[in-house]
Amino acid sequence: MSKFELKLPQMGESVAEATLTSWLKEVGDAIEMDEAVFEIATDKVDSEVPSEVDGILVEKLFNIDDVVKVGQTVAIIEINESGMDGDHDQDDHVSSMKLDSPTKEVEELEVGVKEARETATAPVLDYSGTDRFYSPLVKNIAKQEGITIAELDTITGTGSEGRVTKNDILDYIAAGKSSGGQPFSENAETRVETPRAKVEQEEKPVPVKPVETKQEAVKPASEKEEPGNGDEHIPLTRMGKLIAHHMTASIATSAHVQSFVEVDVTNVVNWRNKVKDAFEKREGEKLTFTPIFMEAVAIALKKYPMINISLEGDTVIKKKNINIGMAAALADGNLIVPVIKNADQLNLVGMAKAVNDLAKRSRNNALKPDEVKDGTYTVTNVGTFGSVFGTPIINQPQVGILALGAIRKMPSVIETKEGDFIAIRSKMYLSHSYDHRVVNGALGGMFVKAVADYLEAWDVNREV
Repeated sequence: MSKFELKLPQMGESVAEATLTSWLKEVGDAIEMDEAVFEIATDKVDSEVPSEVDGILVEKLFNIDDVVKVGQTVAIIEINESGMDGDHDQDDHVSSMKLDSPTKEVEELEVGVKEARETATAPVLDYSGTDRFYSPLVKNIAKQEGITIAELDTITGTGSEGRVTKNDILDYIAAGKSSGGQPFSENAETRVETPRAKVEQEEKPVPVKPVETKQEAVKPASEKEEPGNGDEHIPLTRMGKLIAHHMTASIATSAHVQSFVEVDVTNVVNWRNKVKDAFEKREGEKLTFTPIFMEAVAIALKKYPMINISLEGDTVIKKKNINIGMAAALADGNLIVPVIKNADQLNLVGMAKAVNDLAKRSRNNALKPDEVKDGTYTVTNVGTFGSVFGTPIINQPQVGILALGAIRKMPSVIETKEGDFIAIRSKMYLSHSYDHRVVNGALGGMFVKAVADYLEAWDVNREV
């Protein structure tokens, strides 16, 4: 028998750590190759981590809500020698070793297990009762130090949008959590890294509330106030909290203003109805309206590049790439915004494939962290739910977002050389929200008008 170390894989170039949100397998469970073992979450996306081998789960090295760095071993799986794939590189994937051999790998593994068990004995504090955003690293340090949510909310953040950074909380710990500002001890760094050291030091007569007192401030779930009059209390999910913070921060940051344009999309509707069956048969993909609208937006962004910007302080950053985010609804009612990178370089076939792929993997919770970042403009289809138009909130740090209204058949006045007459046309509204700090009404209006003009001039004889 040998041991396999299941590590947290690289999830994207910019992702260095993630929070373990749930275990899908228990110690003693049989695991098949490619079967999910645990779930992790970053600030952007949730995903499952599968096993690379068949075997039995024999050890969990992290608890739920622990922060795990990329490359760290999260679980130990026991496998048969016959089940090993000879092509696996042992340095990268498999640590094959005898239990009675005092190797460096065994010693490191024992230390990791010991630290994980010590962490599990630390006080459990509830950080769900706040609308303020805290990174997994900050919450992990706060848990280790026994800092309640009430205390955490009093710390002044020096990060983006007032967020509490690692240095902010370490400075707070070094200065002392008490109102007198007395330091905890001469070795504040040890207190951050080792939960056991924290408990031992708190037994000394220092001006800090004991851990037991802090736990009393957090009521167990069974003692929480019951809803009255038949009301149901539903806590926000992790993603719900992130969305809530992101939206309120956007309103506080950007001066939102909207422009609305009515668009005659009769040519688009007729053309799609004509080609969609042949397109699906040839490409194996459905042709929806979304890639058509995305193409129009990409062309308009190329024409008006000062919409494809962000604002940092007093500096405008003009983006080189056109990366369009598409808001996608999830089964739990939340939204996620996967990004089509370099959208202006895709033809309609490529755009349709990208849209369908991202939409499908959004619903299946299979997006990678890098696929929901670096967007430069966002499109949201409010018409999917029957809305005629909307006033969407800008997805920071972008400066604009376009809402697509429902397509409806409407009576319309048609002007011809022979005179005006009434006809039934397919129409929709485009709602453009933009940041009035850097985008004036003229530019905001011209941009959305360019999208409308492109759609109204659609070639009904276009080949795809």
